[in-house]
Order: sequence, then structure tokens, then C-alpha cells
Amino acid sequence: MLAMALTKGRLEKQTVKLLEQSGYGIEPLKEKGRALVFHDSQKPMTYFLVKAPDCVTYVRHGVADIGIVGKDTLLEANDDYFELMDLGIGKCRFILASRPDHNVLKQTGHIKIATKYPSVATSYFKQKGLDVEIIKLEGSVELAAVLYLCDAIVDITETGNTLKENGLVIYDTVCDISARIIVNKASFRLKRHEIDAFLADMRQAIKEEKTC
Repeated sequence: MLAMALTKGRLEKQTVKLLEQSGYGIEPLKEKGRALVFHDSQKPMTYFLVKAPDCVTYVRHGVADIGIVGKDTLLEANDDYFELMDLGIGKCRFILASRPDHNVLKQTGHIKIATKYPSVATSYFKQKGLDVEIIKLEGSVELAAVLYLCDAIVDITETGNTLKENGLVIYDTVCDISARIIVNKASFRLKRHEIDAFLADMRQAIKEEKTC
């Protein structure tokens, strides 16, 4: 039996759709109520829903054999797992944004950057050769730019609408992101056959999704 950690929210819905297309019995996930662990009605699979950072933790410690989580989370996480597949769902991008006429890529001197993703931001600006101070936030990062806490923000966007509504402009795309399948290293050795079968099912589901 395989145990899978699924990221809650929008990614959860898209993942459940792929599982359903592949013949997995995910009815318990669609009618979950207050349950925490869900057993597949068709295949030897157990699911549980977690926040994105916890998905990596459960996989790393072997509680979950497989995890489905966004690349944004993986870029901030310890890499003690195997990343095996890009599912092509949950697509969005890391961007650099700020107030109009305030392009920090043309700014000299010390730059303050607000973000939920300090590792991503630090790596990006290191490549640019810019001196930055990273301000780690947990809430709405856009607010930091609007209230002049920072010179710019590094954040995730899907449509850019929230940025526009708050009067911010995108100056660069840091990188594109999407949902990935990660696997516990020990599970990959001990349950290779089951994991390969699951990956094959996902590849077929993605192929069918693209032809629809």
C-alpha cells in the first residue's frame, strides 16, 4: 500500500481530478467531512491532506511514500526526497513586482525585498549581483510594497490581478512553477513497482488531459 500526502486547496482539486481520471477510488476525498485520512476504494492507496510545507515533511520522514506539492514549496525546502514528475497542474510563477516607476533592477545601493520565499528571492538577486535585505512575511506580501515597507516583492501569481488591484507592476519573472510528485527515498527502493505504476497512471492522465 502507498501513502500519499496531498496539498490542500486549489492543488488538491486538480490532483483529485487526475486521480479520478486514472480510475482511483477517490470518493472519500470528495466527501471528506472532518476526516483526516482517506482510503482509496479501488486501489491500495491511502491519502491525507496537509499544508504545502508539511507535505515535504511527511515525505521526508517516510510517513508518506508520495507527495504532490508545488515547486514553489520545494524551492524553499530541504531536498531530502526524489522529485520525479512535473504534473503540469497548479501553474503559476514567481515574480518580482513593485510600485510603478520603481524598477529595483535598475536601482543602485541597498534594496529591501519582502517575500514569503526568502531562499528563492536570495538566489534570484544573487544571480543579479544586487545587494538586498530580505524581509520575511507570512501574510499578504503586496501590502509591504503598498505601505513602503520594502522596495519590491518576490511572490507567486497566477493571473496578476491582485497585483494590479493594488497598483503594483510586474518587472520580471523569477521562474515558472507547477505541481510536482515527490517520493521518499527509502520508499522508492522498497516500493519501486507500486510507485512506477502510479507514475504511469499519472502520465496517462496528463496525456488524456492534454488531448481533451
